[in-house]
Formats: sequence, structure tokens, C-alpha cells
Amino acid sequence: MTKIEMTEAIILAKNAQNIGWCDIATATGLSEVYTTSACLGMNHLNAEPAAKLCAFLGLDTSVESALKAFPHKSWDQLVPTDPLIYRLYEIVGVYGPTMKELIHEKFGDGIMSAIDFTMDIDKEKNPAGDRVVITMNGKFLAYKAW
Repeated sequence: MTKIEMTEAIILAKNAQNIGWCDIATATGLSEVYTTSACLGMNHLNAEPAAKLCAFLGLDTSVESALKAFPHKSWDQLVPTDPLIYRLYEIVGVYGPTMKELIHEKFGDGIMSAIDFTMDIDKEKNPAGDRVVITMNGKFLAYKAW
């Protein structure tokens, strides 16, 4: 089973049971963001959470095997047309150099890890319109001279 087929099976089961990603994440014991990312094929699950996820959704061992497989992380190099994803690209396009400058000023020459990383997505009630709160937390990795 490919990662694409795995994702399709998971989404079909999720929709048929009318449950949310938070419910699936609770079943695995992992975060909502990481679990969703694994279900969409961009991360993997270890044996225990993969088994728990498949048991929760009533999916077979082929889905479990695909969940445990390490992903090939790639995406199109074109700017996406999905409005939400496009806006995230826009944020990085507009504020990326600012983020880089401020990180370098505060930490030195390096990057924020996407490997030693967590992210939370929350909803903030606001009378002027609800707000999306995205919190990214990555380990700083300094470039080294050799």
C-alpha cells in the first residue's frame, strides 16, 4: 500500500465515522498535528501508535504497515493554489526574511529544526472574528565551521 492509498483509507474511515483528527490523535496518544501529518503521509508512526490508530478506525494491517513506513518528503515547487496553504507561503514570503534576521540576531547563524519540532494549532475566540493561532517550536541548530 502506498502512502497515498493509506491516506485515502484513513480519510474514508474518518469521514464514515464522523470523527475529527483530535479523536484519532487521542487514540494514538500523540499530538493532533503530528498524527494528522502522519495520516497525510508526511511523517511515520511507530508500531504501537500505528496499531492503535488502525484499531480505532477499523483499518487493516496494510494501512498499519504504510503508517510505519518512512515517508519520502517532497512537494511541488510551484506556489500552491489552495487558499490556506497559499497564505502560509505568503506569510513566509513576506515575513521569512524578518524571521531569519531576528532568529540570527537572537541565536546566531543557524536554523530552526523541523526535526526536533512541535506545532500546535488553536482557535482563539475574538469578537472581531475568530483567530487562528499557530505555535511552532523548533530546536535551534547552529551552523558550524570546519
